[in-house]
Formats: sequence, C-alpha cells, structure tokens
Amino acid sequence: MPLYEHVFLARQDLAQAQVDALAENATKIIADNGGKVVKTENWGLRGLAYRIAKNRKAHYVMLDVDAPAPAMAELERQTGINEDVIRFMTIRVEDHEKGPSAMMRKQDRDRERSRGPRREELEA
Repeated sequence: MPLYEHVFLARQDLAQAQVDALAENATKIIADNGGKVVKTENWGLRGLAYRIAKNRKAHYVMLDVDAPAPAMAELERQTGINEDVIRFMTIRVEDHEKGPSAMMRKQDRDRERSRGPRREELEA
C-alpha cells in the first residue's frame, strides 16, 4: 500500500484532549477504510506564519499512514468538512522516517539549548 504523511492544524482554542480526539477520529477513518496509522506525532501549539481564520496559533498533528488511495480521499473529505481543522496537507512518501520527525528533533534541540550549558561543557 502507498505511504502518506498527513498533517493537520487544529484551532488554537481547542483543548489538548479535543486535538487528541481529532487524531483518533482520523485514525478510525483510515482503519475503517483498510489502512493503518503507523505513527502519530503531536507537535503542540505553534505560531502560524500568518493569520488563518482569525487564528494566530494552531495545534499541529502529523500522522504517518499506510493506506490505499480511497482511504486517504475519505480522510481528506472528512477533514475538510471538520470546522475544528484550519488546514491540512497530505503527501505521498517513499518511506516513513525512522524515529522522531524533524519537528520533534528541533523541539528537543531547543529545549536543551534553553537549559543552558551542560556541567561537562563547563568543566572542559
């Protein structure tokens, strides 16, 4: 089956539980249509480059999907109808990334940088 990455942006005023419910709903749509979600990543509440429908921030969620094309068409149809989703994008990929995505690695790097230098770095 083809492999896809599906990223959607949910409204900023949603609670984290509601965002998780949106991801679970997407997973259910894929499973009902003969596919499976390999990995789900929640990138958190992030600022948008420009305002979209009066939102300055959005909850970002990425799904790595292994599903037939009709399943993805159904997911995109239902995601487009959902008023809690501001934007979404689906791309077909050759293979899924192993480990965390680039966005998650960037968050880890930023978190380490904000803590200051490590003790080993100070002693050297």
